Amino acid sequence: RFGEILRIGAPVSVTVIAEAAFFSGAAFLMGRIGPTELAAHTLALNLASFAFQVPFAVGQAAAIRVGYHYGAANVAAIRLAGGAAIVCCIGFSGVNAAAMLLVPHLLLALYVDVGAAANAVLVAFAVRYMVVAAAFQLFDGIQAGAMGALRGLQDTQVPMAFALFGYWVPGMSCAIWLGFFTPLAGTGVWMGLAVGLVIVAG
Repeated sequence: RFGEILRIGAPVSVTVIAEAAFFSGAAFLMGRIGPTELAAHTLALNLASFAFQVPFAVGQAAAIRVGYHYGAANVAAIRLAGGAAIVCCIGFSGVNAAAMLLVPHLLLALYVDVGAAANAVLVAFAVRYMVVAAAFQLFDGIQAGAMGALRGLQDTQVPMAFALFGYWVPGMSCAIWLGFFTPLAGTGVWMGLAVGLVIVAG
């Protein structure tokens, strides 16, 4: 039984570490671009991470509900529970994305004085990054719900492989290339984040 728990659980650990390291790596890249860009990145990512907590929690609930029906061999209920989780994640992420696009200054005002001249460049960068964050919110929500549902089916090794590949091969490669070899700079790093999330969600 210990072996079974490790077989199912260890890939989940690797997946979480892969994603956390991916975003930490992006912060390192932003620091190489400039301190203002790093500060703006931190603000935008903090908002995106805060918004992600609901899809993440729904994904955990999906693992429980899908696992319950998996144990009962109820295929119809598995599909319903997994599908409902993914729809909830997409719906909430859509609201988050709309807020980031429509009222970015209102959200940033929770952290800094957006009207202060000293913060003008910082806010401009953060708003630019939030546009990309809004684009990948839906995909982040999809991968949270879908990964939770797959964990309920005890399918953790294949999602781990996709996470390792998606985040660190096309995702980080795009972040480095767009961030340092094109004029996009920090926005390019965020586009790399989006690429990684889109591939893992897919």
